Amino acid sequence: MSEPIIKLENISKQYRLGLVGTNTLRGDIQRWWYRMRGKEDPTLKIGEENQLDSRAGEYVWALRDINLEVQQGEVLGIIGKNGAGKSTLLKILSRVTGPTTGRITAHGRIASLLEVGTGFHPELTGRENIYLNGAILGMTKQEIRSKFDEIVDFAGVAKYVDTPVKRYSSGMYVRLAFAVAAHLEPEILIVDEVLAVGDAEFQKKAIGKMQDISKGGGRTVLFVSHNMASVQKLCERSILLEYGKIVLRGHTNEVVNQYLKRSEGYLPESKAIVNLSTHPNKVLDPKIGFQKLRLLIDGKEDTILHTNCVLEIELHVVIRRANENIRLGIVIKSDNNEKLIGLNNTMLGKTIVSEEKKSHVFFIKLPDFPLIRPGIYYIDLYLGDNDGDYDTVKNAASFHLKETDIYSSGKIPYPHTNIVAVPKFDIKKI
Repeated sequence: MSEPIIKLENISKQYRLGLVGTNTLRGDIQRWWYRMRGKEDPTLKIGEENQLDSRAGEYVWALRDINLEVQQGEVLGIIGKNGAGKSTLLKILSRVTGPTTGRITAHGRIASLLEVGTGFHPELTGRENIYLNGAILGMTKQEIRSKFDEIVDFAGVAKYVDTPVKRYSSGMYVRLAFAVAAHLEPEILIVDEVLAVGDAEFQKKAIGKMQDISKGGGRTVLFVSHNMASVQKLCERSILLEYGKIVLRGHTNEVVNQYLKRSEGYLPESKAIVNLSTHPNKVLDPKIGFQKLRLLIDGKEDTILHTNCVLEIELHVVIRRANENIRLGIVIKSDNNEKLIGLNNTMLGKTIVSEEKKSHVFFIKLPDFPLIRPGIYYIDLYLGDNDGDYDTVKNAASFHLKETDIYSSGKIPYPHTNIVAVPKFDIKKI
């Protein structure tokens, strides 16, 4: 195997918790003198706690013992919860900050898109910032000039290219920043969650561009996102960070599934009848709220759904008090936690009236299930009133959507996408 373009060996990053300086020598000396005498810190603002305890000297490890190799042309996904260490890792790779311990080896120029506002001078125009970033990457004016029109066209800012970027919206800023980073041909492109600022059309363009530069240009991309669908589409290999450590590495689908299981908690097996009163994800007392769920496919209990089948969800619910404005809703989401369909009775203009602590049965019917890719899908349940939601069951049930020959219907399936329209549906109370 060829030498990796990026190699991290025992990388750790430590930060200190505690007091921040007073910004004056007099204030720092005064704070030290009072602390030596065991007195209250005179520089504290009203409402702040005294920092005489040991916490002021504590340290936190943002990253611990990271070992990683990335090959040229690879697109690596980096996923994890907020605070897991993703951004710290990218900042170290981008040389924004250095590691406390460990060694980094990277071959080639690195372009980073870490957060809105980085890399551009706000007083300079878009045109000037393009040339500035190119110069930082070591490119000549001729090289930058040859890419200029392509950058501006991709970002869609031709009308504003001679306007100072401080006048740009956050979306325009990100579009231009990404276009510059992607088109100035760095060997390594680092992209954080900043793309979430852009609209759906631009995100699609950005992902397509990253695929092009990795496969066609042989360049390396490190991609951080909370959008699991984007990670799965773009990255063949991913790592999962937790508390500053790599806890899993491997094929992206496997890593994403483990991340979702750790994040979402209980994921149910596919069953046609589910006892919701004892469901691990139920919010309310077992005797109130959702009690039972039954899946009916074309009128029969089943968990295997084919495109254009009739899906019915039968819900047994106990309302905690008499109410004339009950809200009942469901969300159907994919196995990578994308919310695809959201339905409730208010969308139909239907009012649900209930009696106190009386059992009700509701049927939610989707007569023409929309076209979505085959796989496992999960159902979230919501019950509420004017005061808000008071019972929810995340991942209440699941079903499998299978590939089907549906050409007789005149509709063509698109297995590569999850995008759906809100289907026809109905909610009835018995």
